[in-house]
Amino acid sequence: MSKLTHLNVIDTLEKNYMPYSMSVIVSRALPEIDGLKPSHRKLLYTMYKMGLLKGAKTKSANIVGQTMKLNPHGDGAIYETMVRLTRGNEALLHPLVDSKGNFGKNYSKEMAYAAPRYTEAKLDGICEEFFNDINKNTVDFMPNYDNTMQEPKLLPTTFPNILANPNMGIAVGMASSICSFNLKEVCQTTIEFLKNEEVDILEYLKAPDFSSGGQLILNKRELKAIYETGRGSFSLRGKYVYDQKNNCIDIYQIPYTTTTEAIIDKIIELVKGGKIKEINDIRDETDKEGLKITLDLKRNTDAEHLMNRLFKMTTLQDTFSCNFNILIHGKPMVLGVKQIIKEWTSFRIGCIKRQLAHDIEQKTQRLHLLKGLEKILLDIDRAVQIVRDTKKDKEVVPNLMKGFEIDEIQAEFIADIKLRNFNQEYILNKTKDIKALEKDIKNLESTLKNEEKVKKIIITELEQVAEKYGKPRKTEIIEEKHIEVVTVENLIEDYNVKFFITSENYLKKIPLTSLRSSSNGQKLKDDDFITQEIEGTNKSELLLFSNKAVVYKVRAYELEDKKTSSLGDYLKNLLNLADDERIIYMAVTDDYTGYMLFFYKNGKCAKIPLESYQTKTNRKQLANAYSDDEKLIHIEHIKEEKELVAASSIKKVLVFNTGEISPKTTRNSVGVQVLKPKKGSSLTMIKELDKVNFNNIDYYRGKVAAIGTFLKRDDSLEKVEELTFEGLDE
Repeated sequence: MSKLTHLNVIDTLEKNYMPYSMSVIVSRALPEIDGLKPSHRKLLYTMYKMGLLKGAKTKSANIVGQTMKLNPHGDGAIYETMVRLTRGNEALLHPLVDSKGNFGKNYSKEMAYAAPRYTEAKLDGICEEFFNDINKNTVDFMPNYDNTMQEPKLLPTTFPNILANPNMGIAVGMASSICSFNLKEVCQTTIEFLKNEEVDILEYLKAPDFSSGGQLILNKRELKAIYETGRGSFSLRGKYVYDQKNNCIDIYQIPYTTTTEAIIDKIIELVKGGKIKEINDIRDETDKEGLKITLDLKRNTDAEHLMNRLFKMTTLQDTFSCNFNILIHGKPMVLGVKQIIKEWTSFRIGCIKRQLAHDIEQKTQRLHLLKGLEKILLDIDRAVQIVRDTKKDKEVVPNLMKGFEIDEIQAEFIADIKLRNFNQEYILNKTKDIKALEKDIKNLESTLKNEEKVKKIIITELEQVAEKYGKPRKTEIIEEKHIEVVTVENLIEDYNVKFFITSENYLKKIPLTSLRSSSNGQKLKDDDFITQEIEGTNKSELLLFSNKAVVYKVRAYELEDKKTSSLGDYLKNLLNLADDERIIYMAVTDDYTGYMLFFYKNGKCAKIPLESYQTKTNRKQLANAYSDDEKLIHIEHIKEEKELVAASSIKKVLVFNTGEISPKTTRNSVGVQVLKPKKGSSLTMIKELDKVNFNNIDYYRGKVAAIGTFLKRDDSLEKVEELTFEGLDE
């Protein structure tokens, strides 16, 4: 790319893309402090100007057409905006549009809304709080796109609508995602903030609330972070009832963030994939009564356990991510809840002060006119005389000004009074309001100068809004500690299995049912043989110790079920072992109870609690699984203390109890002495007590760290021919 072309690209981006992105951010995607995006505001103001706040409903097509005077986008986009605001769509906690006809449902993709020519709408009652005193200079106005009419920059909402209804938008390079809160809680929180800005809003604003209901899983630490920073997430889950008579589950509320189709499709996928086996049929029974998904269950199904699995595996439990990105004075800002309330109260105080200033101005002008009229009352005949004796029309006002020492505005007002009203009764009736006006102006000016009085006005308005439009919470709050944590293991099918490991390092997991039904012996490679076989379950964990002092951890369900006719999994490939590395022992556990015993040539034993190999993270291998300072003679996993037999290279024998060996928490501990070496002897063997043939076992019993007793000629160690007793005298 040439330097010139490179510069042209930068120039083009600066001239075209930056203005576009700013337009999307400021004029389309992000809400402002009144809780509305420009498209919402244009639609609502159009409906207000059409008289749809008090009047009857009109066709949606008519509303869309009128809105196009303010909104240059197409009719489809305008109607789609309107649909989301309607009572029928159920997307908002407090709908802004009262609707008639099919406006679809927020919780369904397939329930499409009807065309605008078939539906009707008007503003909902709560919109009175949006347009209250809008004609009293409470907010700024600006020209529309073709400069033919004026529209408000913001609406003077009497409550924090920004928190009362959800709002989501994607701009260029940024997004906004604001959850809704219960209106009563929002109003009460704002009232408490106005009284004391240091208030703990968590005390009053319990948690978000959604039109879809459901349950919110409350984590106070995460919620506090959202309230403080405007970012974070929380979990929502659906609500259901179990119909014992018909053996079915009826899901009647789902998270705000998902749809019925998404849930049904995922459950069908799980059933077809064999991950869920308890469901016979699933139906969408949503009707005029509301949302309903029915699951027909198989016999003896635990409904609660099934639902916990569905919460884990489908969007029946979903996450709402918060990003409270709001336009404040034209600038996008991510604010916490308290900051939003602070910005709204600042905005509302400004609205009320402008309204007070407007009322003062109007009343002052009225008072000024009436005071001029009051001067006429002193000599009505003279006023009539002045008008009658004036030869030219344009001289009437100047002559009245001179005659009564009034200004031009007062003179114009007097000159416009009809002749029939030039009587004492009329003028007295008009001027008797002077004292009331003076009193009103004085009170208004006092309120305007005192911010505490302004705050009291806001508090009164909030109390009225809460009483008039407040509703009970739709979304139930449940403490996180009351929720059953569903792990991956909860979703795994459990059954009894047997594990086999061979000398050539092959591993098999065979279900016991398969093992019992098989009449064939185990298939093994030539010269291979089974070194260990242990029973467990499909949820057991395998600890595979290698000759390199490494332990490899494998979950049973990660291994494929094998048959006796299979060779099994080759551990060198399965665990990615080094060329000279092999597995020498397998331990199987469900709860990490018991101990690992490591016996060394020097007669020492390291007794390590099995829980020392348990990790919070899902680590696949641990180094330094045992000490490699000395040659390892024997490994064993014991679940409870037992007696073992130790034999040395000079046929010294010791029967001891493992309970006498002190445990060590460090995995690679060198251990404690069990059989003391003598004359250069070493430990050569550890055996189970029932694997030896002793006439008098007590003869060999002793405490650990003993030299042991010579093996009697009448006693024998099983398979003694496999032992190498170095230095043994014939």
